[in-house]
Amino acid sequence: MRRVVLVLVGTLVLMGGCAPAVPSLSSVHAEEVASQTQSSGDCTQPRKTKNAPGVFQKKKNPHTSPSAKKDGKELYHKTAKPFTCETCHGVKGDGLGDPDFESTPPARNFTCKATMDSLSDGQLFWIIKNGSPKTSMPAFGGNLSDDDIWKLVSYLRGFSK
Repeated sequence: MRRVVLVLVGTLVLMGGCAPAVPSLSSVHAEEVASQTQSSGDCTQPRKTKNAPGVFQKKKNPHTSPSAKKDGKELYHKTAKPFTCETCHGVKGDGLGDPDFESTPPARNFTCKATMDSLSDGQLFWIIKNGSPKTSMPAFGGNLSDDDIWKLVSYLRGFSK
């Protein structure tokens, strides 16, 4: 069963989705995935995601005002397309989204301060815009403007404070 689900998720990733509704997962298996995502006190999630080009690594977020964060919140929870960030990353940003969502590696936990402090704003922008190969993170650059992506980065920063 697990192999079939991973093949389905991999296929959806290639098609640009994060597989928010894989009906064959059992709730027991979803709980197992959730418990693996949140281990006892250790929130770091090792990744092999390529670094953004240097010019992006150095970029600072131009949208850090309270209104930008509010717009980012709206995108995260309600309006980002083709699906919201909350679908995979969870309402609380903890990587525990839709219980039918399975991903290897698990969705990023934005509440982990150590992890978030290690990622530049430019790196987060790059990943949201271009996706992350060999993960379930699709590219949103075709659906969101650069301004909207920066607003999302502002909102994501708030999860680890």
